[in-house]
Amino acid sequence: MKLSSLVFTASIFTSAVTAFSPAATTTRTVSLQNNGRKSFTPTALSVGAAYGTMGGLIDVTDEYAQRDVYAMEEWATNYGVQKVETQLYSEDGADYQLVSQAQIPAGSTAIFVPAGVCLSSNAVVDEYGGSLQQAEQVLVQMDQGTQRRLPLFRLMVKILAEYEKGQDSPFFPWLNSLPRQFYNGVSMTDACFNCLPPYAGWLTSNERINYSHFVNALRQGFVPLSPEVVNNDAVVKWAYNVAFTRFHEVWEPTRQKLIAPMADMLNHSSEPNCEITFDQQGNCNVNALYDIQPGTPLTVSLGDPTNPTPIFAQYGFLPNDCATIFCKAMHLEPQIKDLGYDFKDLLFQTQSGEIAPKVWDIFLYKILQENDQGAADEFYVACKTNDEGTKQGYHDNYFAYTLDALKQHVYKILADVENMNMKAQSYDLQTHPRVPVILAHNNLVRDTFTMTAALLEQMG
Repeated sequence: MKLSSLVFTASIFTSAVTAFSPAATTTRTVSLQNNGRKSFTPTALSVGAAYGTMGGLIDVTDEYAQRDVYAMEEWATNYGVQKVETQLYSEDGADYQLVSQAQIPAGSTAIFVPAGVCLSSNAVVDEYGGSLQQAEQVLVQMDQGTQRRLPLFRLMVKILAEYEKGQDSPFFPWLNSLPRQFYNGVSMTDACFNCLPPYAGWLTSNERINYSHFVNALRQGFVPLSPEVVNNDAVVKWAYNVAFTRFHEVWEPTRQKLIAPMADMLNHSSEPNCEITFDQQGNCNVNALYDIQPGTPLTVSLGDPTNPTPIFAQYGFLPNDCATIFCKAMHLEPQIKDLGYDFKDLLFQTQSGEIAPKVWDIFLYKILQENDQGAADEFYVACKTNDEGTKQGYHDNYFAYTLDALKQHVYKILADVENMNMKAQSYDLQTHPRVPVILAHNNLVRDTFTMTAALLEQMG
């Protein structure tokens, strides 16, 4: 998935698409998973015969290999995936998106993916049983926090298992349509980390730590995968990134992560026109949130639009429609937690540099803690009880100090980003291909903080 801001006209597309009708479909809808529900049977489409020599593995090290997306589209259609008035489109053969060919009415289904085609973290548990459980126990022993990440680990195991089968896997056409190169935090080199501001560095570092835990648990030998696969760093990282960037999480009837081929081609927007849902049978539906006009990319939200850095860290792109960014005050994390604030509360406006009120709160709270604990306690209570009068009184009395602290922070970030950009620009793009997206992120920080600095100077 990658953001694209392009808008297309309906005249680009000429092929017709029939209306959505699950009952009327004449395509094969067998399950592709040996998970205790339906099994892949000899009467189903023979993937190896349809798509090449049996047993071949995907070369994930060829990061510039052409993605065979249209073979995946044929495969998906044969297994009951339905696209309604929707066409796959790419300008460069690398980044793809789904674009409407005709108006899609609000509430209608644009894409239907039958349950048997979807990868389900719960189904992986059924498929691998005790061997998977042993690996997960090792994982949780390394870090209790990974308990909530187990569904992601299960999807990674499933992707590796299907990769290992090569063209014998019924999922081969989908796997072969996926990107080989990723630009997110897990994919960055150590040198890239030295070019990230504190918040982005913290997010990407956490994800790399999580990935290393997954690898360690995988290599204990419990999961029935070949040593050639689990010890291949490029393959394991690719499988992790596929799972990490393409899953959709559901909470009912139980929490699990799922990947729906074709629906995973939807791109991000801060104002999405579609939503992804799964019904009780596990079928995936992509529904229009409002009337979608012809030539419009189908989009979903991949994260909080007010805070683009987590999207950058997970997916490896920077949304070009973000209106705010986090103030980068990672050194005030204890104060943020004390006051019960969240990173999404502590924002600078990207178009004006304006500062969210709670940013002033955390800087003032730190000053009070260092100089007058009684005042800090009273200010803390005012923040917790929404006593705006008391809060404003403290802000008025300590404005000069808070202003100075904010100036120091903003100018430090600006100086750091300038140094980081100079370092990043010195790197060889062949060795560090993620430098452009890092620079785009850092330039957004620089431009926003420059406007914030100008506003602060106007204040005194």
